[in-house]
Amino acid sequence: MNKLEITNINNLLEAPKKIVIVSHKNPDGDAIGSSLGLYHYLLKGGHDVSVLMPNDYPSFLKWIPGNDIILRHDSQKTECDELINNADIIFTLDFNAFHRAGNMETALTQSKAKKIMIDHHQAPDDYADYTFSDTNMSSTCEMVYHFISMLNDTNLLDETIATCLYVGIMTDTGSFRFSSTSSKTHQIVAQLIEKGAKNDEIHNDVYDTNSFERLQLLGCALNNLKVIPESRAAYITLSQEELNKFNYKKGDTEGVVNYGLSLENVVLAAIFIEDKNEGIIKISLRSKGNFSVNEMSRLHFDGGGHTNAAGGRSSLSLNDTVEKFISILSTYKKALNNE
Repeated sequence: MNKLEITNINNLLEAPKKIVIVSHKNPDGDAIGSSLGLYHYLLKGGHDVSVLMPNDYPSFLKWIPGNDIILRHDSQKTECDELINNADIIFTLDFNAFHRAGNMETALTQSKAKKIMIDHHQAPDDYADYTFSDTNMSSTCEMVYHFISMLNDTNLLDETIATCLYVGIMTDTGSFRFSSTSSKTHQIVAQLIEKGAKNDEIHNDVYDTNSFERLQLLGCALNNLKVIPESRAAYITLSQEELNKFNYKKGDTEGVVNYGLSLENVVLAAIFIEDKNEGIIKISLRSKGNFSVNEMSRLHFDGGGHTNAAGGRSSLSLNDTVEKFISILSTYKKALNNE
């Protein structure tokens, strides 16, 4: 964002406004953390702020300060659509195309509100009045910190805001191990801790609340792990039957794909999860080095994301989706073996 845009946003926020914060379908730690962090910041400016999510999210994120004010469009459509329709300003966080907001797409498209995008994914759509887009950032939470800093309001950061932003940075960096974790990321995290974010408690609340059934499902997933040595690839499958057997709950497969990527000499990992309710196979892709799973997902699986982390979907059966994945690996043989 340039100085003029920041000045305009400052002027826009000078007087109390009706503000809606929206994030993407199947919200993760960065979506919830950035939305609630921005929510608590905007409250300090006297604004009337609402946070809307397209659908439900994992229980291990429901302790984050402000969680109780979040509205879900899938169960509170009328209220959510009305808030969008009456908003003066809409912040879209952690996504850059309206279809990523699920069934809120229509309301967002029709809204006359000023729109501000804060996002770190590739190839943003041109819908926002003000766009803060940077694919080099570790997370949208890190970008929200920078956004507050650009508005010269870091003095307003407190333990609540710091906790929210810490969650998203921690989860989107894989606990600070991904290449997107820069020295600046660590500097920001240090400041969040100084503001009161309790890093040990946050980590425990997100990662150490497993149910017995979730660990059993992980065991099932690892038992299904397959390796394709010649392509330096690995994949995991989970059928609807297997999910039901272990009483699957939203968030139970979070991070499972990374086990495939942890194997020696593997640079590409995928997980294919059957969803009979939506009639699709949900796909998560991860990679090491310069191999772009964002490109692979966009070309073959109706998705996208980052260079090393992307999602997608398939309308084929679970077996046919896996066969498609295996069949396209030959296209990327050189790139995979150059990593």
